[in-house]
Amino acid sequence: MIAVTPSAAERIRLAERLDGVAPLLLVADLDELRRLIAAAPGPAPAASARPPTADDDALLIDSARSTARSRGREIGLTRLEHDLLACLTTEPIRVWSYAELHRSVWRDEGRERRADVQSLVKRLRRKLHELGTGVAIDAVRGVGFRLTDHQQPKVSGSG
Repeated sequence: MIAVTPSAAERIRLAERLDGVAPLLLVADLDELRRLIAAAPGPAPAASARPPTADDDALLIDSARSTARSRGREIGLTRLEHDLLACLTTEPIRVWSYAELHRSVWRDEGRERRADVQSLVKRLRRKLHELGTGVAIDAVRGVGFRLTDHQQPKVSGSG
């Protein structure tokens, strides 16, 4: 998560509120963000990354293979399921509206078909339950959905 605010007090408040929720980068302005992005090292080689093990309780979303893995088990995800799960994991405690989810997953503007979102959430909930993960997709009545978990999901591969 990236937050841009010129106020040092606001950056401190955000850091305190979002501690442990997601990786957080706080910058004073867009120029500072551009400098950091330009200076950022490339991705680490795949050989140095520790492969997931059967003991991992965290949810691992493999975007390249369109799978989700937890506790040594793996399930395949459709493109829509993957995109919904990836969207929800970007800000796990945030409530995503039906319209925001529809735009992010179906990539179309001006449509807010709640039934599409609800049906997809139902299928994804079933798969996450089969996987045995502690991740849950909670409905917020009249608003949308949010992802809840005690552990931060990990995303790998290219989206």
